[in-house]
Amino acid sequence: MTEDHTTTQQPASAFEWIGGEARVRELVDRFYDLMDLEPAYRELRALHPTHLDGSRDKLYWFLCGWLGGPQHYVERFGHPRLRARHLPFPIGIRERDQWLACMDQAMEELQLDPALVTRLREAFFNTADWMRNRGG
Repeated sequence: MTEDHTTTQQPASAFEWIGGEARVRELVDRFYDLMDLEPAYRELRALHPTHLDGSRDKLYWFLCGWLGGPQHYVERFGHPRLRARHLPFPIGIRERDQWLACMDQAMEELQLDPALVTRLREAFFNTADWMRNRGG
């Protein structure tokens, strides 16, 4: 009997793990589709422009780089300065939680690897919580 010493190696980055640019685009598109469709996300949706094409592109460009892939956002706009760019929008606990729930639903519907989802949930929470500029 021989021992199997192979190990399951995780991809080098979350970007590879998620499946590259095409999967990031799918995630972003599902996220914004849900935001548009689900009444549970209405306060979050109200913070966005009527047409979501620009928001979709910016989140896609940002997430590609944030996940460890191409730095599309930085190439176009420079450093993300997330908090500063979001200060004009009232972001409290409700908006944070709606953003997280919408992203969680999108990840679940795309059936991302559960281990990746666990890591992304924590990272998304930390980032979304840092974006809050209102108490409630």
